[in-house]
Amino acid sequence: MNINHCRISSFQSLGTVDGPGVRAVVFMQGCPLRCSCCHNPETWDINGGSLINSEELFHKILRCKSYFGSKGGVTFSGGEPLLQSEFLASFLPALKEEDIHVAIDTSGCILNDKAKEVIALSDLILLDYKYTDPKAYKEYTGMDLSKADEFLSYLNSVNKPTWLRQVIIPTINDSKESVSTLYSLKEKYACIEKIELLPFRKLCIEKYHALNIDFPFKDIREATKDDIDSLKKIASFYGCAP
Repeated sequence: MNINHCRISSFQSLGTVDGPGVRAVVFMQGCPLRCSCCHNPETWDINGGSLINSEELFHKILRCKSYFGSKGGVTFSGGEPLLQSEFLASFLPALKEEDIHVAIDTSGCILNDKAKEVIALSDLILLDYKYTDPKAYKEYTGMDLSKADEFLSYLNSVNKPTWLRQVIIPTINDSKESVSTLYSLKEKYACIEKIELLPFRKLCIEKYHALNIDFPFKDIREATKDDIDSLKKIASFYGCAP
């Protein structure tokens, strides 16, 4: 991949759920995982999406800067943004010169030297810690839980502010035991500032139909606000805000 270009799936100018404040969100193209609950299957193919040069992307982000306020910034999501770490490592310094807060939303599946450069240039890592059970992690993502733990250990070793995020999927990872294990990670890793429980949704089904791909969790019900609120009560036992 040319460091002067990257592939993106889409660009959102006023995101409010991908990190603190109001944010521009760049959905990077390409992902090595095949998560059963994935909402963005159109981002899987590294050769898909749109090719955009660094100057054009920079100005798209800069045009949003006036909306960021004191807390907002830009989040690189996906797909898996660290799949294009070479581009990001060369691109992020320009954003830092503009004093723009940078967050990376990642599964933690890539931890090479370039990915570490990207982490160093970022202000916040949103780590999608998908399951607490090793068997479920492997079955529903194709990745070993140990890789997520290795990534989290690295973030802790470099004192990188981290938010853990987990999509709560009824009958899969919505038990009190599973969520207790998730919250208990805050006791082990000082880098964790926040833990977010996100409700499983099926708004992505039309995307799967359009791509002629089966959605593995199509028969699982969506998580409700009551589901999430009930599990959030566990947070206080581990010193986490509910």
